[in-house]
Amino acid sequence: MSDDISQAPDASPPGQDRRRLLRAFNLSLAFVFLLLVVYSAQPGLDLRQLSVAPRDPGNWLGLLTAPLLHGSFEHFAANAGALLILGTLAGSVYPRATTWSLPLMWLGSGIGAWLLGEPGSHHLGASGVTHGLMFMVGTLGLLRRDRSSIAAAMIGFLFYGGMLMTVLPNEPGVSWQSHLGGAVGGLVGGLLFRRLDPLPPRQRYSWDDEDEAAGDGPPKERDELEPPVPHDVPVLWQRDDARPPRQGVVLQFTPRRQPPPDPPA
Repeated sequence: MSDDISQAPDASPPGQDRRRLLRAFNLSLAFVFLLLVVYSAQPGLDLRQLSVAPRDPGNWLGLLTAPLLHGSFEHFAANAGALLILGTLAGSVYPRATTWSLPLMWLGSGIGAWLLGEPGSHHLGASGVTHGLMFMVGTLGLLRRDRSSIAAAMIGFLFYGGMLMTVLPNEPGVSWQSHLGGAVGGLVGGLLFRRLDPLPPRQRYSWDDEDEAAGDGPPKERDELEPPVPHDVPVLWQRDDARPPRQGVVLQFTPRRQPPPDPPA
Protein backbone atom coordinates (compact mmCIF):
# COMPACT_ATOMS: atom_id res chain seq x y z
CA MET A 1 0.00 0.00 0.00
CA SER A 2 1.48 3.33 -1.05
CA ASP A 3 1.00 6.65 0.71
CA ASP A 4 -0.58 9.49 -1.25
CA ILE A 5 1.89 12.23 -0.35
CA SER A 6 1.57 15.39 -2.39
CA GLN A 7 4.50 16.32 -4.55
CA ALA A 8 6.29 19.63 -4.31
CA PRO A 9 6.83 21.86 -7.35
CA ASP A 10 9.56 20.92 -9.76
CA ALA A 11 11.89 23.60 -8.43
CA SER A 12 12.20 25.20 -4.99
CA PRO A 13 12.48 28.97 -4.71
CA PRO A 14 16.08 30.08 -4.11
CA GLY A 15 16.94 30.14 -0.43
CA GLN A 16 13.77 28.35 0.71
CA ASP A 17 15.64 25.53 2.45
CA ARG A 18 17.90 28.03 4.20
CA ARG A 19 14.93 30.06 5.42
CA ARG A 20 13.21 26.95 6.77
CA LEU A 21 16.37 25.88 8.57
CA LEU A 22 16.90 29.33 10.05
CA ARG A 23 13.26 29.61 11.13
CA ALA A 24 13.37 26.19 12.82
CA PHE A 25 16.61 27.08 14.61
CA ASN A 26 15.25 30.43 15.81
CA LEU A 27 12.07 28.81 17.17
CA SER A 28 14.07 26.10 18.93
CA LEU A 29 16.41 28.72 20.37
CA ALA A 30 13.46 30.80 21.58
CA PHE A 31 11.99 27.77 23.35
CA VAL A 32 15.33 27.04 25.01
CA PHE A 33 15.48 30.67 26.15
CA LEU A 34 11.99 30.29 27.63
CA LEU A 35 13.15 27.22 29.55
CA LEU A 36 16.12 29.22 30.84
CA VAL A 37 13.83 32.01 32.05
CA VAL A 38 11.60 29.49 33.83
CA TYR A 39 14.63 27.78 35.36
CA SER A 40 15.86 31.11 36.69
CA ALA A 41 12.45 31.71 38.30
CA GLN A 42 12.14 28.21 39.81
CA PRO A 43 13.41 29.12 43.32
CA GLY A 44 10.16 31.03 43.86
CA LEU A 45 7.88 28.33 42.45
CA ASP A 46 6.21 25.34 44.08
CA LEU A 47 7.67 22.53 41.98
CA ARG A 48 5.54 19.88 43.65
CA GLN A 49 2.36 21.48 42.33
CA LEU A 50 3.79 22.14 38.85
CA SER A 51 5.38 18.73 38.28
CA VAL A 52 3.66 15.45 37.44
CA ALA A 53 2.55 13.42 40.45
CA PRO A 54 1.71 9.88 39.28
CA ARG A 55 -1.93 8.85 39.72
CA ASP A 56 -2.78 11.97 41.71
CA PRO A 57 -6.26 13.04 40.49
CA GLY A 58 -5.75 16.57 41.79
CA ASN A 59 -2.50 17.23 39.92
CA TRP A 60 -3.53 17.75 36.30
CA LEU A 61 -1.70 21.07 35.98
CA GLY A 62 1.62 19.25 35.94
CA LEU A 63 0.78 17.71 32.57
CA LEU A 64 1.12 21.20 31.07
CA THR A 65 3.87 22.75 33.20
CA ALA A 66 6.25 19.85 33.96
CA PRO A 67 8.19 20.06 30.63
CA LEU A 68 9.10 23.67 31.47
CA LEU A 69 10.83 22.73 34.75
CA HIS A 70 14.23 21.16 35.43
CA GLY A 71 15.84 19.74 38.52
CA SER A 72 19.36 21.12 37.93
CA PHE A 73 21.33 23.18 35.46
CA GLU A 74 22.94 20.02 34.08
CA HIS A 75 19.44 18.65 33.47
CA PHE A 76 18.49 21.86 31.67
CA ALA A 77 21.71 21.94 29.60
CA ALA A 78 21.27 18.35 28.40
CA ASN A 79 17.69 18.99 27.27
CA ALA A 80 18.60 22.36 25.74
CA GLY A 81 21.18 20.79 23.42
CA ALA A 82 18.78 18.06 22.33
CA LEU A 83 16.00 20.57 21.71
CA LEU A 84 18.25 22.75 19.57
CA ILE A 85 19.46 19.87 17.38
CA LEU A 86 16.30 17.80 17.13
CA GLY A 87 13.99 20.82 17.04
CA THR A 88 15.96 22.38 14.20
CA LEU A 89 16.12 19.07 12.35
CA ALA A 90 12.42 18.26 12.67
CA GLY A 91 11.22 21.84 12.13
CA SER A 92 13.23 22.36 8.96
CA VAL A 93 12.30 19.06 7.27
CA TYR A 94 8.74 18.66 8.64
CA PRO A 95 7.48 22.09 9.75
CA ARG A 96 3.78 21.17 9.59
CA ALA A 97 4.07 17.71 11.08
CA THR A 98 6.23 19.05 13.91
CA THR A 99 3.71 21.78 14.76
CA TRP A 100 0.84 19.31 14.96
CA SER A 101 2.86 16.64 16.78
CA LEU A 102 4.25 18.85 19.54
CA PRO A 103 1.03 18.75 21.64
CA LEU A 104 1.06 14.95 21.46
CA MET A 105 4.68 14.84 22.64
CA TRP A 106 4.03 17.40 25.37
CA LEU A 107 0.95 15.70 26.79
CA GLY A 108 2.29 12.22 26.12
CA SER A 109 5.32 12.96 28.29
CA GLY A 110 3.12 13.91 31.25
CA ILE A 111 0.57 11.15 30.71
CA GLY A 112 3.30 8.51 30.57
CA ALA A 113 4.74 9.74 33.87
CA TRP A 114 1.27 10.02 35.45
CA LEU A 115 0.26 6.48 34.48
CA LEU A 116 3.53 4.58 34.93
CA GLY A 117 5.39 6.56 37.61
CA GLU A 118 5.72 5.49 41.23
CA PRO A 119 3.14 7.09 43.55
CA GLY A 120 4.71 9.81 45.67
CA SER A 121 7.35 10.70 43.06
CA HIS A 122 7.42 13.88 40.98
CA HIS A 123 8.45 14.10 37.32
CA LEU A 124 9.63 17.19 35.45
CA GLY A 125 11.78 18.17 32.48
CA ALA A 126 11.57 18.47 28.69
CA SER A 127 13.29 15.15 27.98
CA GLY A 128 9.96 13.59 27.02
CA VAL A 129 9.60 16.20 24.26
CA THR A 130 13.12 15.50 22.99
CA HIS A 131 12.34 11.80 22.82
CA GLY A 132 9.16 12.61 20.92
CA LEU A 133 11.10 14.63 18.35
CA MET A 134 13.60 11.82 17.90
CA PHE A 135 10.93 9.16 17.39
CA MET A 136 8.90 11.39 15.06
CA VAL A 137 11.93 12.02 12.83
CA GLY A 138 12.74 8.30 12.76
CA THR A 139 9.14 7.32 12.01
CA LEU A 140 8.84 9.79 9.14
CA GLY A 141 12.13 8.62 7.71
CA LEU A 142 10.83 5.05 7.59
CA LEU A 143 7.43 6.02 6.15
CA ARG A 144 8.38 8.64 3.57
CA ARG A 145 11.79 7.31 2.43
CA ASP A 146 12.77 10.37 0.41
CA ARG A 147 16.30 11.74 0.57
CA SER A 148 15.58 14.49 3.11
CA SER A 149 13.64 12.17 5.42
CA ILE A 150 16.29 9.46 5.36
CA ALA A 151 19.05 12.02 5.97
CA ALA A 152 17.14 13.57 8.90
CA ALA A 153 16.54 10.16 10.47
CA MET A 154 20.20 9.23 10.12
CA ILE A 155 21.38 12.52 11.64
CA GLY A 156 18.94 12.19 14.54
CA PHE A 157 20.03 8.61 15.19
CA LEU A 158 23.70 9.63 14.97
CA PHE A 159 23.33 12.23 17.72
CA TYR A 160 20.62 10.69 19.89
CA GLY A 161 20.29 7.03 18.97
CA GLY A 162 20.68 6.22 22.66
CA MET A 163 17.13 7.43 23.22
CA LEU A 164 15.97 4.07 21.93
CA MET A 165 17.22 2.61 25.21
CA THR A 166 16.20 5.36 27.64
CA VAL A 167 12.49 4.70 27.08
CA LEU A 168 13.00 1.66 29.33
CA PRO A 169 14.09 1.51 32.99
CA ASN A 170 17.79 2.21 32.80
CA GLU A 171 19.05 4.57 35.52
CA PRO A 172 17.66 5.46 38.94
CA GLY A 173 16.30 8.99 39.17
CA VAL A 174 15.63 9.24 35.41
CA SER A 175 11.99 9.44 34.37
CA TRP A 176 11.86 6.76 31.72
CA GLN A 177 8.07 6.96 32.01
CA SER A 178 8.01 10.48 30.56
CA HIS A 179 10.53 9.42 27.92
CA LEU A 180 8.26 6.58 26.86
CA GLY A 181 5.16 8.79 26.83
CA GLY A 182 6.88 11.44 24.71
CA ALA A 183 8.25 8.79 22.34
CA VAL A 184 4.76 7.35 21.85
CA GLY A 185 3.47 10.85 21.15
CA GLY A 186 6.16 11.40 18.51
CA LEU A 187 5.46 8.00 16.97
CA VAL A 188 1.72 8.69 16.77
CA GLY A 189 2.38 12.16 15.37
CA GLY A 190 4.59 10.72 12.63
CA LEU A 191 1.89 8.22 11.69
CA LEU A 192 -0.94 10.74 11.68
CA PHE A 193 0.76 13.72 10.05
CA ARG A 194 3.14 12.08 7.57
CA ARG A 195 1.27 13.61 4.62
CA LEU A 196 1.16 17.22 5.85
CA ASP A 197 4.54 18.21 4.44
CA PRO A 198 4.99 17.80 0.66
CA LEU A 199 7.82 15.72 -0.66
CA PRO A 200 10.88 17.76 -1.68
CA PRO A 201 11.49 18.23 -5.41
CA ARG A 202 13.42 15.38 -6.94
CA GLN A 203 16.78 16.50 -8.27
CA ARG A 204 17.39 15.52 -11.87
CA TYR A 205 20.72 14.24 -13.10
CA SER A 206 22.15 13.87 -16.58
CA TRP A 207 21.59 10.11 -16.61
CA ASP A 208 17.87 10.67 -16.04
CA ASP A 209 17.66 12.46 -19.38
CA GLU A 210 19.70 9.72 -21.01
CA ASP A 211 17.33 7.05 -19.69
CA GLU A 212 14.30 8.91 -21.02
CA ALA A 213 15.97 9.37 -24.40
CA ALA A 214 16.83 5.69 -24.52
CA GLY A 215 13.20 4.69 -24.16
CA ASP A 216 11.22 7.42 -25.90
CA GLY A 217 13.52 9.37 -28.19
CA PRO A 218 14.60 8.64 -31.76
CA PRO A 219 17.33 6.06 -32.35
CA LYS A 220 20.13 8.64 -32.43
CA GLU A 221 19.29 9.75 -28.87
CA ARG A 222 19.48 6.30 -27.34
CA ASP A 223 22.21 5.20 -25.03
CA GLU A 224 25.37 4.61 -27.02
CA LEU A 225 26.30 1.68 -24.81
CA GLU A 226 23.24 -0.31 -25.88
CA PRO A 227 23.18 -1.91 -29.36
CA PRO A 228 20.44 -0.60 -31.64
CA VAL A 229 17.60 -2.78 -32.81
CA PRO A 230 18.23 -4.51 -36.19
CA HIS A 231 15.82 -2.40 -38.25
CA ASP A 232 17.60 0.79 -37.10
CA VAL A 233 21.02 -0.32 -38.41
CA PRO A 234 21.78 1.57 -41.70
CA VAL A 235 22.48 -0.59 -44.78
CA LEU A 236 25.93 0.22 -46.16
CA TRP A 237 25.87 -2.13 -49.16
CA GLN A 238 23.14 -3.76 -51.22
CA ARG A 239 23.55 -6.50 -53.80
CA ASP A 240 22.47 -5.60 -57.30
CA ASP A 241 20.37 -8.59 -58.33
CA ALA A 242 19.94 -7.21 -61.89
CA ARG A 243 23.64 -7.72 -62.68
CA PRO A 244 24.34 -11.15 -64.24
CA PRO A 245 26.40 -13.40 -62.09
CA ARG A 246 30.09 -13.46 -62.90
CA GLN A 247 31.61 -16.63 -64.31
CA GLY A 248 34.34 -18.23 -62.34
CA VAL A 249 37.87 -18.47 -63.79
CA VAL A 250 40.08 -21.50 -63.26
CA LEU A 251 43.77 -20.73 -63.01
CA GLN A 252 46.27 -23.39 -64.06
CA PHE A 253 49.41 -23.74 -62.00
CA THR A 254 52.48 -25.66 -63.24
CA PRO A 255 53.18 -28.59 -60.93
CA ARG A 256 56.27 -28.16 -58.84
CA ARG A 257 59.28 -30.21 -60.03
CA GLN A 258 60.58 -32.76 -57.56
CA PRO A 259 64.37 -32.83 -56.95
CA PRO A 260 66.17 -36.01 -58.20
CA PRO A 261 66.86 -38.65 -55.57
CA ASP A 262 70.39 -38.87 -54.07
CA PRO A 263 72.66 -41.56 -55.55
CA PRO A 264 73.26 -44.61 -53.41
CA ALA A 265 76.45 -44.63 -51.33
